[in-house]
Amino acid sequence: MRVFACPTCHRLVTFESTRCLHCETALAFDPDAREIVARDARGRSCANDELAACNWLAPAAGALCDACALTRTRPADDDPAGLAVVPAAEAAKRRLLFELAELGLPVVSWRDREGGLAFDFLSSERERVTTGHADGVIVLDLAEADSARREQRRAELGEPYRTVLGHLRHEVGHYYQEILAPQDSPQRDACRKRFGDDRADYQAAIDRHYEAGPPADWPQRFVSAYATMHPWEDWAETFAHYLHIRDALQTASAHGLHVEGPDIATTDAAPLSADPVDAGDGADLHTLLDAWLPLTYALNAMNRSMGASDLYPFVISPAGEAKLALVHELVAGVPRPV
Repeated sequence: MRVFACPTCHRLVTFESTRCLHCETALAFDPDAREIVARDARGRSCANDELAACNWLAPAAGALCDACALTRTRPADDDPAGLAVVPAAEAAKRRLLFELAELGLPVVSWRDREGGLAFDFLSSERERVTTGHADGVIVLDLAEADSARREQRRAELGEPYRTVLGHLRHEVGHYYQEILAPQDSPQRDACRKRFGDDRADYQAAIDRHYEAGPPADWPQRFVSAYATMHPWEDWAETFAHYLHIRDALQTASAHGLHVEGPDIATTDAAPLSADPVDAGDGADLHTLLDAWLPLTYALNAMNRSMGASDLYPFVISPAGEAKLALVHELVAGVPRPV
């Protein structure tokens, strides 16, 4: 995430800001300019500014902003518990969409074509909900937006990391595999060589995963235990990690966070002085990781100093690095607007 300044007093504000704490200017996020601006006097606040705590500008007065318009389903007005966690889910979605735009990845709405991107935010208090993706529709169980319930699930499943943004990054990875590596394309062939044959029976893979668990050597071949289930999940988990890395590096660069590293030799080959500024657009995967790994060492150590779990509780193996490299290659190959 880039940093943003108040357009009036030029003090630091956040991506979610609705008012400058210094000069009291009313603020909004302009999705076209991807900048924080003074709130439009023409009344272009998103129609979901209260329901979703949305600070994005809409195309016209009384309309939904581009982010909220992607939500196809939300809890009914008579579901106060479901509505209470919608702002958290929408906030994560706005961060996801900002990063996708920064990376130049195309977003076509379900309102514009069949199979376009859509979000169904559903309450498992009212119906059975499974977080997932199908044909462009990302379904999120809003229980994941409740921090206590999400932490309970994370502990029950023995997962090192579980966040709403993480879920959305994983599920949108499924959406982008069909765009970046269409069926019967050289890119899909490359995916099958790196991740495995996605034509393998998915239900059988699910049954096998939950019955036997991941293989013992999974850390040497996958970025997470869940990635072992099926090539589709391996791609989506790797894509999510790629988004984690790119967003965190942008944040570090924006804040001038540069890790020199300790005066102690490390066991990997990554230099501990890579600058996140050099890991932006045009950098290869090795350059990204050379900046990323020192950050994870330092930030994990900081979290432990506060008695918290690791910020990035994962190890990227050589096989995982090769998979990330393919994702990076495919994302970098997306045509950019002239």
